[in-house]
Amino acid sequence: MFSVGPNELMAILIIAFLLFGASKLPELARSLGKSMGEFKKAQREAEIELRRFEKDLAEGKYSQSEKREKLEKIAKDLGIEIEGKDDETLLEEINKALPKAEKAEP
Repeated sequence: MFSVGPNELMAILIIAFLLFGASKLPELARSLGKSMGEFKKAQREAEIELRRFEKDLAEGKYSQSEKREKLEKIAKDLGIEIEGKDDETLLEEINKALPKAEKAEP
């Protein structure tokens, strides 16, 4: 995983200051904070949906087509490309995107 150290952070802040000026930086920081909050909220919602899906799947509540539809919806919510991927591959990628979620069984 990529890690930003103090030197890289300082360089990014200097570049942002030069590009946008001091008056725009607070506005950009607020915008970035809101975006991060929305992303985390969507990630939490997808994690809850995945857990509910796993429980229902274990109880046999879904047909194969319903299972696929649910997997595709969760994957799309997380920004995962679905083309050409089978159910197991999608489930693996969803679990990678949501490290806190319990691992689902295909």
